[in-house]
Amino acid sequence: MKTLMSSFFILCLTSSVAYADLSPELIEVRAEWARIKYQLPQKERAAALQKLTQRSHAISQAAPNTAEPLIWEAIILSSLAGEEGGLSALAKVKQAKKLLEQAEEIDPDSLDGSVYTSLGSLYYQVPGWPVGFGDDDMARQYLQKALAINPGGIDPNFFYGDYLMEQGQYQEAISTFEKALKAPARPDRPIADSGRRQEIQTAIEKARQKL
Repeated sequence: MKTLMSSFFILCLTSSVAYADLSPELIEVRAEWARIKYQLPQKERAAALQKLTQRSHAISQAAPNTAEPLIWEAIILSSLAGEEGGLSALAKVKQAKKLLEQAEEIDPDSLDGSVYTSLGSLYYQVPGWPVGFGDDDMARQYLQKALAINPGGIDPNFFYGDYLMEQGQYQEAISTFEKALKAPARPDRPIADSGRRQEIQTAIEKARQKL
């Protein structure tokens, strides 16, 4: 299990799905998250994510019984934790976990299973007991649930591949990463797709070096 990584967020964590159900405000938040993660200099990301966290929280508060805002608030909060790193980030990922669990109760299939992708990612990237709640077995269960809902999605395959890398299953990881690269493009999310594909190519190179 790894310590919390800045690469976590996750995470565009959401997958290929029709986004007609997202409000205009949430679509703007999603686009801003991608811009911060993939286009902003690292030294500027934490401050930008802090502002975006406040914005996403306001959207969640305005729609308390809707899963999608909770998922995106968790994603952004986790991204901020990843940028900050260290023990100070644990409170944020614990809050992200609670938000995702709330979203799961409302609609576990929302955003093509992104609840499970996000929870799985948290469970293998956060330290385990006594520091955090990380658990590799729980991570595998959640990531496999995500893949059952969206087997061809770029994000569930990317994070499952990354999980397999952490387990030392390098050949299986490469196969999963390659499946992620075959995922259909999301025309409304070009920045997220481009950034994620670069991450996948880098991960494949690292995995091949381990063989």
